[in-house]
Amino acid sequence: MKEIRFDDVAGLTSQIRDEYSDWGPEMQITQQMINQFADLTGDHQWIHVDVERAKRESPFGGPIAHGFLTLSLLPQLRTRSDFSITGYGNAVNYGANKLRFLAPVPAGAKLHARSRLKAVDAKSKGTMLTNEIEVGMVGQEVPALVYEMLVLYNPPRR
Repeated sequence: MKEIRFDDVAGLTSQIRDEYSDWGPEMQITQQMINQFADLTGDHQWIHVDVERAKRESPFGGPIAHGFLTLSLLPQLRTRSDFSITGYGNAVNYGANKLRFLAPVPAGAKLHARSRLKAVDAKSKGTMLTNEIEVGMVGQEVPALVYEMLVLYNPPRR
């Protein structure tokens, strides 16, 4: 794997791609995970946690995961990359340019993710990377979500 320093803007820029990486490892979304997320966030909407009602009344035929549960699993879904970033002190989630929930994730679905580097910008405090991440359901064409994530890589503290 190619190593590129966080402050090598030209080196990082050379990794910008139009196409996504390969899919990362698969992860199954269980009803237990959905229920635990509901307990943690206080979002107990029946479409997520009432299995029998969701089977009867939901347009999706059963319970679905919270969109933000799907988003929160990104660190565990571990997208693949051809390079690693080195030399930084810390990396800070700087927010998002775009977040779209495109398809519901039913309980029992298997998810995987892939990504691509879209932009690299030198900032006064470090280097900002813009990654577009797609979370898909195995066997489905439409992604569950697309997220344009901003990460600021800061130099080590002296």
